[in-house]
Amino acid sequence: MSFRGINTTVIQIRRQVFTEVARMAYANVKGEQANHLMRKIPYTIIPGEEGKLRKDIFLERAIVEERVRLAMGLPTRRMDEHNSVVSGLEDASIADKYYDPPLVNVIKFACNRCPEKLVKVSDLCQGCLAHPCMEVCPKKAITWESGRSTIDQEKCIKCGRCVGVCPYNAIVKTERPCAAACGMGAIHSDELGRAEIDYSKCVSCGQCLVNCPFGAIADKGQIYQLIQGFNRGDRIYALVAPAFINQFPGLASTGKLKAALKALGFYDVVEVAIGADLCTVDEAHDFLEEVPNKLNFMATSCCPAWSMMAKTAFPDLAKNISMTMTPMVFTARMMKQADPEARMCFIGPCAAKKLEASRRTVRSDVDFVLTFEELAGIIEAKDIDVANLEVDPDEIDLVHASGAGRGFAQSGGVAKAVADKVKEWHPDMDVKIASAQGLAECKKLLMLAKAGKYNGYLLEGMGCPGGCIGGAGTIADPTRTAVALNKYVKEAPFQDPEQSPFMTSIHVLKDDPNFEV
Repeated sequence: MSFRGINTTVIQIRRQVFTEVARMAYANVKGEQANHLMRKIPYTIIPGEEGKLRKDIFLERAIVEERVRLAMGLPTRRMDEHNSVVSGLEDASIADKYYDPPLVNVIKFACNRCPEKLVKVSDLCQGCLAHPCMEVCPKKAITWESGRSTIDQEKCIKCGRCVGVCPYNAIVKTERPCAAACGMGAIHSDELGRAEIDYSKCVSCGQCLVNCPFGAIADKGQIYQLIQGFNRGDRIYALVAPAFINQFPGLASTGKLKAALKALGFYDVVEVAIGADLCTVDEAHDFLEEVPNKLNFMATSCCPAWSMMAKTAFPDLAKNISMTMTPMVFTARMMKQADPEARMCFIGPCAAKKLEASRRTVRSDVDFVLTFEELAGIIEAKDIDVANLEVDPDEIDLVHASGAGRGFAQSGGVAKAVADKVKEWHPDMDVKIASAQGLAECKKLLMLAKAGKYNGYLLEGMGCPGGCIGGAGTIADPTRTAVALNKYVKEAPFQDPEQSPFMTSIHVLKDDPNFEV
């Protein structure tokens, strides 16, 4: 379970880091002045002389230093080598995309060294006569000592059967929160018990970073580089994912959000739901062409974490992933056709989109990626008076996208939109769909598909619980966002994506031999 919707200390610090990095970028200074501002940030966020969070103010500031570096796209520093916090700043002080892999990082000295898995008897144990915990243990790891149950950790296999039968709920099973949230099994312990990421398995969904209660995991950002672009006078469009609904208090209307983004420095604002509409049409065509003539089933391609998981964990099923471009890429390419000299910044709920935008075939279309949480920090840095923002009555809507396109933000929305489009073209055709949310469930879905359980189906996978509205870059409680999104979907004006003037040219781009999803 993540902490979104709860204003925890970890979230407050993370937001402060984004805000201070943005303020530093807007200051538009270079050289030693920039070094001074960067060194100052940890003292602004952690003031005073005594530690309040970890009882050691030097450790608190050191952790903030690493978070600042990551927010600027810089790598974390090795603990066994001396390296200044401003190391590499000059290279990162550019108005272009700056990415030094890996995307998701563990700040080692912030890690609490949580046990990977542990079954433990708590003080609630009553030493009952029945002791069902002892009876169900398959390894006889539980004994009765001094009036209470005791677990031999050497024998315990962490099956949890004792947890389920204890009448007092006195036995607890715990797992490192970051590892429990990782559907790829990519997190383990290093030689000192600290969390470590296996990047051969990681798909950068970011669920580990929003589930770590110590704030020891963070992804890299492009806040600093984006604002350098504003300072340079670049014409940068904000491409906003439909999951923005309910993310920003005071910016509930699309008109106010657009006004706020323009105040930050964006040239104009476009809703990525229009790209979702184009994706719907393209994916529906693919499904009709491929299934069942060429493929047993087809899977959607919109979620980069799901797509990467499918291709790495199930390489023989890679051909079943639709070759349709994601809504982000559709929208970016559409806007670049309209304004070739402009630059595009995707703003959304997803950490994995940063990785997608760094791929060779996407890099020229999407110049920057921000999460909603990073955007909130920039808005705060700019000191925008949200309550008194003037909204142009001619710019109330971001774009006239369909309700189906906006529904891509929620689990099941992509498959429903594609199935409905197929049904529109072929009223007598029944499109069977199945969807999964969270990478662990997505893996189960593909295992069943591989076994032939979903022949003829359209499968949809979303790497985050609830879909995009539960992404690692969101701020609000996904449950409340779902309610607001459903209302937003119903209010969408009618828009037939097949009538889009960009549809023909988008297909020409897709047929480029250098294109890959």
